[in-house]
Amino acid sequence: MSVTVWTLLLLLLLLWAVPTFQAKNMKVVSGYKGIGEMCRYNSECQSDCCVTNSLNPQKFCTPQTVFLQCVSWKKPNGYPCDVSTECQSRCCVRTSSSLDKFCSAKTIFLQCVTWRKPEGDKCQNHLECWTLCCLPLSENSPPHCTKRTGLLALCLPK
Repeated sequence: MSVTVWTLLLLLLLLWAVPTFQAKNMKVVSGYKGIGEMCRYNSECQSDCCVTNSLNPQKFCTPQTVFLQCVSWKKPNGYPCDVSTECQSRCCVRTSSSLDKFCSAKTIFLQCVTWRKPEGDKCQNHLECWTLCCLPLSENSPPHCTKRTGLLALCLPK
């Protein structure tokens, strides 16, 4: 009879403990939300997709893509950025002499080309120049961006 009592007590203890421990690890979801409603987790949305859809950091329920992916809003060309993944074009570069970077279109060869110094500007290396040629104008002068010369358009001193 004592085995039956202990078994019954153990069963009651388990029935009490399991819901208590499970409740601490579960997210409380108020129900399924429709497209356009504010959310915090994918599981809150009917589409199972909760992402940002503008510069505003607030997340909203959005439809999944044809490939069943949740895609966050990306910045269009002209918006300030830090890394290429922030941009629709996946291209975040300097567009002027300023150190600020902006989302920019890629070339027809799908290259992401940053701004370069024009001919005549002082430079430290070839990659800084639009002509990809950085040479001193004379023996005692600092290097400047210069035109390429010769039949093969090489970066040679004059």
